[in-house]
Amino acid sequence: MNLKKHLSDPIFKTVSIAASDMNQDVYAVGGFVRDILLGKDSKDLDFVTVGSGISLAKSVASKLGPKTKLSVFKNFGTAMVKSRDLELEFVGARKESYRKDSRKPIVEDGTLEDDQNRRDFTINAMAISLNPNNYGELVDPFGGIKDLKGKVIRTPLDPEITFSDDPLRMMRAIRFAAQLKFDIEPDTFEGITKMVDRIEIVSKERIAGELNKIILSDKPSYGFKLLFFSGLLKKIFPEMVDLQGVQTINDKSHKDNFYHTLQVLDNISENTDDLWLRWAAILHDIAKPATKRFNKKIGWTFHGHEDKGARMVPGIFRRMKLPMNEHMRFVQKLVRLHLRPIALVKDHITDSAIRRLLFEAGEDTEALMTLCRADITSKNHNKVQRYLQNFDKVERRMVEVEEKDKIRNFQPVITGEMIMETFDLSPGREIGEIKEALKEAVLEGKIRNEISEARDFMLKLGREKGLKVVKE
Repeated sequence: MNLKKHLSDPIFKTVSIAASDMNQDVYAVGGFVRDILLGKDSKDLDFVTVGSGISLAKSVASKLGPKTKLSVFKNFGTAMVKSRDLELEFVGARKESYRKDSRKPIVEDGTLEDDQNRRDFTINAMAISLNPNNYGELVDPFGGIKDLKGKVIRTPLDPEITFSDDPLRMMRAIRFAAQLKFDIEPDTFEGITKMVDRIEIVSKERIAGELNKIILSDKPSYGFKLLFFSGLLKKIFPEMVDLQGVQTINDKSHKDNFYHTLQVLDNISENTDDLWLRWAAILHDIAKPATKRFNKKIGWTFHGHEDKGARMVPGIFRRMKLPMNEHMRFVQKLVRLHLRPIALVKDHITDSAIRRLLFEAGEDTEALMTLCRADITSKNHNKVQRYLQNFDKVERRMVEVEEKDKIRNFQPVITGEMIMETFDLSPGREIGEIKEALKEAVLEGKIRNEISEARDFMLKLGREKGLKVVKE
């Protein structure tokens, strides 16, 4: 098969000429080849040359002109050329061998065949020749194009060797299956199940990177089911595995919270590409196993799982090397608040309750409501529609109260400094008590968050506490 028509960008001729001048063979490889055969655009171009990849990159950069940026990674024997909106990575063909305790290979110069042998999957092991004698010819020793057509993820060599050499490939197999909606070939999947213990030598950061790509796929539940049935999920995210299963006592059962979580994740993924909102869906019920209790009268309960779950979020993020910043705090907030809108689904919703939710959710109110809608997973269609209509009602009330009271993210107009000046107080517990009472008065609708009403209320509080007013 000749793919010359896919090499219309002049960059390929430039690479071809530079390699020919150096008497080196060169090939476009990997994801670029896979993507063009899938009809996708690719801005990241990988090239393998039988010779020095760094020398070839320098030659290509000089031919492309002064605006081209060259980055050399001598320790890895690779170089990156940035030209226009393209990134070109060059590496010399190599063969690799691995030690049992490390993902870092022992690298030697090799042939194109050696280089293709070390690739992770057949669909990533294809190459396109850029050499004058067979320019555009597909080099596909492992049947990658057949697997693309069959929508199959398969290792080029024995799966156990492939996954033992670089255990991150197990995560990558599942990530590609999830992203491309492919199946994992049975022997390849069995290889994952046999090699799961090897994932322990992979850094948490690399695992999290692949897991996040699975979470961002169109239907992430597929990737999570592969992780679960392969045994990888228990290794990398045991708290999620603990959600799986149904327990029955006295003919009373609870739902399988693992599959419920996957449904919530798929539901939310239809409405948002926000990685951290998807993480909130994954973690919203994470504390149900820890809070599960059986009551003879009412059956199974999970009281306080939202608060317990919120407390678990930082530990999970820290262990998995996810960012301990505003993203973690966003997920934690949504886990803590995810039941609150459901509690407001009543005929008589007080403005006070709405104010409190708006105040606590703040700028994340819309995200919270998106999560709550995704959390409705009953098989009873009428029940789902009834809940969603009730959420519509809550959201309308939220809009009304927000327009009237401007409560979202509000800051009390009375500051701690103003309280200290008014009553000649030093910093201490009383300041916090007065500030909290002022906040509660605003949320309860007793006063508006305006200086005159708030000041009058502060003076009243002070008198009740026996404080002396020194500055009206």
